[in-house]
Amino acid sequence: MPHPPSHHSIALVGLSGAGKSAVGHLLATRLGWPLLDTDALIVQSAGREIAQIFAVEGETHFRDIEAAALHQALEGRPAVVATGGGIVLRNENRALLRERAFVVWLDAPTAALVARLQAHNQERPLLQGDAAARLEALRTARAALYAEIAVLRIETEHRTVEAICEEVMRNMSRP
Repeated sequence: MPHPPSHHSIALVGLSGAGKSAVGHLLATRLGWPLLDTDALIVQSAGREIAQIFAVEGETHFRDIEAAALHQALEGRPAVVATGGGIVLRNENRALLRERAFVVWLDAPTAALVARLQAHNQERPLLQGDAAARLEALRTARAALYAEIAVLRIETEHRTVEAICEEVMRNMSRP
């Protein structure tokens, strides 16, 4: 897949716990670009937490707000965009990501994702109950969608955030 022009943003996609936020922070710092987290944009625009949106208005409404947040994140100057894991579920989101971003799929084995998520005590509506089973189901449902739009896939288990950022930057500069 061809690399986007250098004025495009970088979008990080992948399952919860893959490292999108941590990598996004360091990458944005190194590039001197803003970090835009679609989940944070959703919370800001909705005035409530994602779990509350899911509980009160449901997933469809959440996905509508998420699509608007992605448009907002990708419409301005180049930025590092950390996306929610389900951003790829809508065709229009995948099309926008392909058009406007260098898309990097961060991935790790399910056990590593679960361990990372347990270390960050944050409520995640789609991971209620057996987190490992839910993550495997989400992986099955989303892996082909991540692969469809990703210019680069990086396994994050046993890798430092610094090494992952270096790989992203090295691949961005390739012709």
